[in-house]
Amino acid sequence: MMNYKMPEGFLWGGAVAANQCEGAWNIDGKGASTADCMTGGSLHVKREYTHGVEDGKYYPSHEAIDFYHHYKEDVKLFAEMGFKCFRTSINWTRIFPIGDELEPNEAGLKFYDDLFDECLKYGIEPVVTISHYETPYGLVEKYGTWENRKMIGFFENYCKVIFKRYKNKVKYWKTFNEINAIMIMPSIAAGIHMEIGKVDSKVCMQAAHHQFVASAKAVKLGHEMNPAFKIGMMILYPYTYPETCNPVDSIEAMSIMDIHYIFSDVQVRGYYSRKAKKYFAMQGINIVMEPEDEAILREGTVDYIGFSYYMSSVASAEPEKKEAAKGNMIRGIANSYLKSSEWGWQIDPVGLRISLNALYDRYQIPLFVVENGLGAVDTIEADGSINDSYRIEYLRSHIEEMAKAVNIDGVDLMGYTPWGCIDLISASTGEMKKRYGFIYVNKDNEGKGDMSRSRKNSFYWYKKVIASNGGELK
Repeated sequence: MMNYKMPEGFLWGGAVAANQCEGAWNIDGKGASTADCMTGGSLHVKREYTHGVEDGKYYPSHEAIDFYHHYKEDVKLFAEMGFKCFRTSINWTRIFPIGDELEPNEAGLKFYDDLFDECLKYGIEPVVTISHYETPYGLVEKYGTWENRKMIGFFENYCKVIFKRYKNKVKYWKTFNEINAIMIMPSIAAGIHMEIGKVDSKVCMQAAHHQFVASAKAVKLGHEMNPAFKIGMMILYPYTYPETCNPVDSIEAMSIMDIHYIFSDVQVRGYYSRKAKKYFAMQGINIVMEPEDEAILREGTVDYIGFSYYMSSVASAEPEKKEAAKGNMIRGIANSYLKSSEWGWQIDPVGLRISLNALYDRYQIPLFVVENGLGAVDTIEADGSINDSYRIEYLRSHIEEMAKAVNIDGVDLMGYTPWGCIDLISASTGEMKKRYGFIYVNKDNEGKGDMSRSRKNSFYWYKKVIASNGGELK
């Protein structure tokens, strides 16, 4: 029988993002971020990225689940589950409200001091993303966000402050969340105003280059400030199958993956591959680089790869003739072998094992599954219980395949942090109705509710999983 236990020291935990849970968007000196300019939406109403904050519109991040004031209660619940780590992010505008200030906001720094102290009190390692879909809106207005090379200096200054402040509290860092999402939804990822489906790859790749340089500088700086730091990258990983054994479908799938591999290649290997350069030439992409950039990229390679995996995708040479599938920012054609969630995301646990092998075989550095989960509508029973067996089944099947990748295939995997361990605002739609958590938060899509927290059945199940180091999955 398969042993699903993970190696000693495996980092079981859960994941959130500051902009989707903290709220308190303009409290204690915090400035507006791009996330604070995203309106609420749904399956039928597209989220809108507004120019600043406009009257009469609902911005879910402004209150979110008010983790800012509930973090002690929430971290205590994470500790009850037995978390070894907690993946969160720092809201850049809590530290630098506009983004170009020389001196940081002390109230913001103190909040994260208190949060990390609370985690460490329970033996929970903070795993911190430095920039998670919340570019300071002041930098968008004044400098045009990541299209402008000046952003590198602002990011470096931000990193210098937080590395120094938390060097004895945070060991695990990631520079940018889902850095490749800039090529899919640049408004969410980097505050670049473009319509969905009308992405200018020339603009986005130049902005991505600035992020690559900023990330490399941060890695080098962090290692100099504390050699014990483990600083990783984070990618949205959309493993893509060819629809058929027709060779042209395989070429289509390979071409899709190659775009995403540009982002991990540069951050792990420290340079643009020959294939990437050929792609740029064919697409008319001319990345403006400074003479020192190549050396910076080589010197600032990451220690590990964090990635999100919710679903796989399918590619066809004739996609217009096929049924489309929905997904986590990615679009492909429907996979007839898979079931889908309520939001149309296809469920493929075996794809996680394949993804772990694909990434580890390519790079041979430690991996970290930092997002994986099922968004669903949860129902509170008359006795107050929430029987989310569908979530348990989704996570169980993915953990089983993850364990096979480690125990059979030899993948070096650091940890697993399901998204989001407590209900929060959905990044793609701005909804509360689309819930991921082990912990239910009493709030609805209109922002109504008393914010009370309650344990779902998955809470107790995941507690057993962690206590058994993956050995007990029933």
